[in-house]
Amino acid sequence: MKKIIILSISLFALLACNSNKKRTKEIAQNNNVTEQNLPLLKKSAERGKIVYNDLCITCHLAEGKGVPRIFPPLANSDFLRENQIESIKAAKHGLSGKITVNDIEYNSVMSALGLSNKEVADVINYINNSWGNKIDNFVTPEKVSEL
Repeated sequence: MKKIIILSISLFALLACNSNKKRTKEIAQNNNVTEQNLPLLKKSAERGKIVYNDLCITCHLAEGKGVPRIFPPLANSDFLRENQIESIKAAKHGLSGKITVNDIEYNSVMSALGLSNKEVADVINYINNSWGNKIDNFVTPEKVSEL
């Protein structure tokens, strides 16, 4: 009898965990911002603002404008809009080499900041929805880990 109860509890816990993982994967696969995931996006962006103000603001500045020819802008950035995967990878692993942002070439180094997948997702969600950016892409920690 004891074994049946323990097995039942274990099975229930396993199913509950798998259902949460399944829901998270559904959100990760649906990159478009919907009414359903909007509250999650808002919370993520709020956390991302904290990360941005702690680590990114030094180079990209408070309004995301960067420093011309030294640190690329994040506000109204064609690179960010057109290269979401590369932008996520840059936030996670750093970036070096030439990139062109809004027709201006940048060739500097952005070091990896040691962010967790959740912090990367949060800061990208914040950047994607700040300073006039309206990038319809909900980034999740799972999506970051896949990259």
